[in-house]
Amino acid sequence: MNWKIKKTTGAFLRTALIMMFAAAALTACSPKEKADSKSGGPVSQAQNADGDLVIPVSEISEKAKFYPVSVDGTQMEVLAVKAPDGTIRTAFNTCQICYGSGRGFYKQEGDQLVCQNCGNRFSMDLVEVESGGCNPWPIFDEDKTVTDESITIPSDFFKESRQIFANWKTAY
Repeated sequence: MNWKIKKTTGAFLRTALIMMFAAAALTACSPKEKADSKSGGPVSQAQNADGDLVIPVSEISEKAKFYPVSVDGTQMEVLAVKAPDGTIRTAFNTCQICYGSGRGFYKQEGDQLVCQNCGNRFSMDLVEVESGGCNPWPIFDEDKTVTDESITIPSDFFKESRQIFANWKTAY
């Protein structure tokens, strides 16, 4: 009788271990979102084969979403957020003043973005509206294509802008 209990317990433990390893493997291999951006928030892999960044409008909410972009070895990041007036705003996740430090990127705290270099707080409704000063580097309408379904920022624009990320201390 003791032998049967040990065999059953052993089989149960083996099955449980296999299920745990399978769950861990599935979790580790799940694509799309991760939380390793500079912002500490969710990021999506949205760069297409041509190097354009394609952001689905359906992903954008009042919580800033961060999109990594790689251009010729330079790591960059774009943030997209729905402003209080319902419009979708985009900007580079780097500060127009602090970018040279490599730490001039933003994290969201409540309804504000906070520069991780100088601590300046920036309201979501000013993203892509204000230019110059300690605020996220805006990506204006002329630098992107917006449809009801997506926002596309072309690879050529990233190539032109990559110098602002030359010192960026990347998290990936």
